[in-house]
Amino acid sequence: MRKNIVAGNWKMHKTNTETVALLNEIMAQLKTPNCEVIFAPTFVNLKTAVDTVKGHHITVAAQNMHQAEGGAFTGEIAANMLTDIGVNTVILGHSERRAYFHETDALLENKVNTALKHNMRVIFCFGEELKDRQNNNHFNVVEYQLRDALFALEKKDWANIVLAYEPVWAIGTGETATPEQAQEMHLFIRELIAKVYGNDVADNVSILYGGSVKPDNAKEIFSKPDVDGGLIGGASLKANDFLAIVNAF
Repeated sequence: MRKNIVAGNWKMHKTNTETVALLNEIMAQLKTPNCEVIFAPTFVNLKTAVDTVKGHHITVAAQNMHQAEGGAFTGEIAANMLTDIGVNTVILGHSERRAYFHETDALLENKVNTALKHNMRVIFCFGEELKDRQNNNHFNVVEYQLRDALFALEKKDWANIVLAYEPVWAIGTGETATPEQAQEMHLFIRELIAKVYGNDVADNVSILYGGSVKPDNAKEIFSKPDVDGGLIGGASLKANDFLAIVNAF
């Protein structure tokens, strides 16, 4: 059975000291949530975060990783460097990685394969830009992103895949897809997976919504049958806002 997840992507925010302070503030109020809670701090704060949340209902994830096992890749991080410090979940394919660092579906396929080889769980991000939706091409874009990066996986691999649908036009813009638009796309994604891998895989994969989820819209978005949680950006940087989203379940 698929699980509900609320994941906070902190992007390039929070120093080491601020990371500890925010985690402690959240943990002080987080009782037994009705969903898995994940935070993705910057690389330099990952070990601190892992140590800080030990014994609590929180998972620490990385925001990215390199596809190679190691080597002359200055500034990059390998999978075994993450798992060695207790980080076993990684976000791949975020729209900012695609846009600013030109990550392609082919590259992301390699990254996903490397993560799975190391028994890591992947939160795989994808989604259309505004022009795609305006041209009524959003379903095609999403299908190609999934097919090109994930549909060579074996059926068993999907046990370690979480999907995060990001309508790029609704990230950091103040715009948000309506709950109905989110449900429409999430249902399309689930039906697409069912066609390729069968209903058992489709019914068990968690699909998160990643487009400006806030305390005032989380409950309605999460109430949709094919929305299994959210990948949260700005609202995850404020304890009260993030806790309100977690409590929307």
